Amino acid sequence: MSFAEARFGDAVVLTVAGRVDLTNADGFKDALTAALEAATSAVVVDMSGVDYISSAGLRSLMIALRAAKAAGKGLGVAALTPLVLEIFTISRFNLVFSLFPGVRGALEALSPDGLAQFDAS
Repeated sequence: MSFAEARFGDAVVLTVAGRVDLTNADGFKDALTAALEAATSAVVVDMSGVDYISSAGLRSLMIALRAAKAAGKGLGVAALTPLVLEIFTISRFNLVFSLFPGVRGALEALSPDGLAQFDAS
C-alpha cells in the first residue's frame, strides 16, 4: 500500500493505492490522521488505486470519520473501484460515508476553495 498527499486550498487529497488490510491498517489510519491535521476544511480519500479493503481498513476509515466530525471537518471517499464499492455496500459503509465518483466531485461538495485550486492544477 502507498499514499500520496496533495493540498488544494483548504482541503487535502489523500491518494491510496494497493491493498488495505490488517498488515497495513495502522499505517492507513496514521496517514488519514496526518491528512486531517493538515486540512482546514476537508479530506478526500482517493481510492481509485485500492483493489481491496478489509474490515481493519474500514475501521481505520471509521476512526478518521469520527475525528473529522469532532474537528468540524469533512471527510469524503472518492473513486471506489467496483470491488471496493461492493465491500462498502455489503458492510453498509456506503450509508455512513460520503461517497463520490471522483475527486473533483468530492472537492466540489466539501471544499469549493479546494476545487478551484484542483481545477487550476
